[in-house]
Amino acid sequence: MVKAGETETKKKAKCFKDKRKNMQRLGGGRGGLSLEAFANAKTKTNTYNPAIIKKQREFYKNAKYVNKYKRIVKQQQGEPSGSGSARQLEDEEGRRNKKNSARSLREIYERKREEDDKAKMETEATILARKEERQRAESRRKELREKMFKKTKSGQPVMKYRIEHILETLQGSKV
Repeated sequence: MVKAGETETKKKAKCFKDKRKNMQRLGGGRGGLSLEAFANAKTKTNTYNPAIIKKQREFYKNAKYVNKYKRIVKQQQGEPSGSGSARQLEDEEGRRNKKNSARSLREIYERKREEDDKAKMETEATILARKEERQRAESRRKELREKMFKKTKSGQPVMKYRIEHILETLQGSKV
């Protein structure tokens, strides 16, 4: 059997160990957290701050410009003095090619745009034709419906139109 005194000492020892673990986790021994550690633990760094994002974007942009400048300086230092004119000729040829390619791209763009416009006009024409056909069919059905539902003064249906309709359908099925 376990004595009552032993369980109390085990509980106290466990409590002391837990307290010591918590103190170490929080960053200190006897004095607890320093003021600086406490402030750092309290501040949140995961909040959205547009000013910081803007600064970072500007920093990366400037770094890109600096790298580009360093690359250009390095290329200029590595070049022999006589190859400058050859490079200028290459640059001029490149510009000409760019102009020609720009013209051809413009022509391609204009052709593509004309084709798109033609396709658009065709689809609009087909849509308009369908709409007109639908309206004509609807008006025919409306007239037929009015004739089929006509009644005499006494309230009897007018059979003339109904017989004509039956005759038309029969003649249409034979042809």
